[in-house]
Amino acid sequence: MRFRLLRRRLTISAPRMAVRSALPWPFRWAVLAIVLGFCSAIGLWAFEFGKDIAGLDKGSKEELMQLRTDVATLRAELTDVKTERDQAQSIANTADTLVTAEKASHEKLLAQVKQLEAENRGLHDDLGFFEKLIPAGAVEGLAIRGLQAELSAPGTLKWQVLVMQPGRNTQEFTGRLELTFAGTVNGKPWFATLPDGAIPIKIKQYGRMEGELALPPQVLVKSVSARVLEGSSVKATQTLKL
Repeated sequence: MRFRLLRRRLTISAPRMAVRSALPWPFRWAVLAIVLGFCSAIGLWAFEFGKDIAGLDKGSKEELMQLRTDVATLRAELTDVKTERDQAQSIANTADTLVTAEKASHEKLLAQVKQLEAENRGLHDDLGFFEKLIPAGAVEGLAIRGLQAELSAPGTLKWQVLVMQPGRNTQEFTGRLELTFAGTVNGKPWFATLPDGAIPIKIKQYGRMEGELALPPQVLVKSVSARVLEGSSVKATQTLKL
C-alpha cells in the first residue's frame, strides 16, 4: 500500500504541484513601481545629460529668448501701425467734415448770390419802371402814371399801375382803383373788370399796384383804362391802347 502511494507520487500519474511565492501581491506591485520609477529616472537623466552634452538645451533657450524678443518687437510695431492708422483715420474724418462744411457753405453762398441777382434784376426793373413814370414837368394833385399791360402767358394779361401824389407834406390818400379792359371776341365787343372789383389803395406819395387777369379764349384786348376814386369822385384816370 505504501509502495503504491510512493510510486504514484514519483510517476507521471502523480498529482500536480504549484510553486507559489511567499510575498503578498501589494508588496510585489510596490516593488514593480519602484523599479519602473528608477528606470524612468535613469532614462530622464540620460536624456538631459545627452542634451547638455550636445548643447541642444542651451540653443533652445537662446532661440526661445530670441523669439520672445521678436514677438515683443512685432507687437510694438503693430501698436505703432495702429496708432498711425487711427491718426490717419482721424485726419481723413476731419478732412471729410471740412469738405462737407465747405460744400454746404458754397451752396449757401450760391443761393445767396442767386437771390441777390434776382433782387438786383427786380430793382433794375423797378428803376426802369419808375424812370418811365417820372413826369417831364410838374405834376399837381393825384395822378396815374405808367399804366402798363402785356400778355405774360397765353390767356393771361399782366398789368401794372403807379399812382403818385406829389409833394412832401401831402396827406395820406385813401381810395380805390378800378380797371376796365376792352377788346373783341370773334369780332364782337368785349369788356371786363377785375374779378374782385375795385382795389382799395392807401398812399402817401406813391403806390404801385399790379396783378394778372385771366382772359377767355380768342379774346383780343385793345385797351386798358384805370380810374382812381375817392368815394364817388374820380381823382385820376388814364387809358392805355394796346
